[in-house]
Amino acid sequence: MVWVRSEESESVSFEKIRKIIGVILLVSLISIGFLKPVKEYIQLPKTVTIFESQTASLASAMPVQAAAAGSHTEAFSVHQTNTEVKLKGEKAGESSVVFEWGGMPVKKTEVRVLPNLKVIPGGQSIGVKLNTLGVLVVGHHQVNTAEGKQSPGEIAGVQVGDIITEINGTKIEEMNDVTPFIESSGKTGKPLNLVIYRDNQSHKAKLYPLKDEGDQAYRIGLYIRDSAAGIGTMTFIEPQSQKYGALGHVISDMDTKKPIVVHDGEVMRSTVTSIEKGNNGNPGEKRARFSSDRVIVGDISRNSPFGIFGRLNQGMSNGIADKPLPVALSHEVKEGPAKILTVVEDDKVEAFDVKIVSTIPQKFPATKGLVLKVTDPKLLEKTGGIVQGMSGSPIIQNGKVIGAVTHVFVNDPTSGYGVHIEWMLNEAGINLYKEKVQAAS
Repeated sequence: MVWVRSEESESVSFEKIRKIIGVILLVSLISIGFLKPVKEYIQLPKTVTIFESQTASLASAMPVQAAAAGSHTEAFSVHQTNTEVKLKGEKAGESSVVFEWGGMPVKKTEVRVLPNLKVIPGGQSIGVKLNTLGVLVVGHHQVNTAEGKQSPGEIAGVQVGDIITEINGTKIEEMNDVTPFIESSGKTGKPLNLVIYRDNQSHKAKLYPLKDEGDQAYRIGLYIRDSAAGIGTMTFIEPQSQKYGALGHVISDMDTKKPIVVHDGEVMRSTVTSIEKGNNGNPGEKRARFSSDRVIVGDISRNSPFGIFGRLNQGMSNGIADKPLPVALSHEVKEGPAKILTVVEDDKVEAFDVKIVSTIPQKFPATKGLVLKVTDPKLLEKTGGIVQGMSGSPIIQNGKVIGAVTHVFVNDPTSGYGVHIEWMLNEAGINLYKEKVQAAS
């Protein structure tokens, strides 16, 4: 048998050898300091993410040839000068740019172009009512029995923060559901068979109610609650689906300090009645009341580290920025001037100046991605900076929604944390990326 070497295979082999030699040569020169510019080029990001019709710039350390590669080069176009490479998103998709110097590969950067997305910024003061999954145990109390003071719940091993979801095989949704079982158990002497939700797991317990010597009524020795209410600020509304995000942080029970596991909930309009001004050691607070009409404008389906989320059933206007704005990914946010939208009087949404002090280009969902400082004289005079109830106020920079206010620095109420908008969008079920991003809740 005679082997015939084709010109094509010879060319492929030569190309591979050339590239290997080129990489070895580059690494060698970099290690002895001769090609510092190329070393800087190798430090370019591995991945660049942009929206359709958006332009991203990659600064060049030296003239290097850049060319689109891959089967989806229609996703973006490349324009190069001596000092930078500009990538313009043309169509949603993924591809890459290969940088070459002297015919040898220097760097490959993956480019991901996302479909355009715009949201309506919020800023409105909202009233929030959460209904827990089952009834929440917020404390123990001692029953004055014939044998002394005892807590049946504590004896049964029920802990503060537990959620009772079932009694004797029946689903429990509110406090009134518990009373008939206590009375029946007292008469028959049979225990209450509880199903308890604790640390994302179900547990079982047997609880024997005890008779109180005072009023001869049977007690379980537990303080329980089935709902929670408060105020916050709307962050964004997605105009097509009417999905929304608000608050920017989880709602925790005031007694147990644990996140409330939501069965369902309601969002209503609210009106700010007064402001307790913040100072060092005291972050201050918005005082507000639910609007008199008590009209429910939306539901609550999720309470997560990034805020509350659900869907509106009627429109909400902020009166100053009701047109959809594009969103910015975390790597697009820059240190410098920005604005927040919030209410400090009645229901009037206003824009106030802030400064982005630092920002972290996060690759995975995480809170506290921004640090901001209030610079607006009017807001500082009115509130002293960031106050409780301001959480969720949208942050706008360069005409884009970049995130929401979340926490205040207790020792410096003029400053606080913010969360990047892309993680709130993800929690709302508005996934910017093709691959599935795990929700934090």
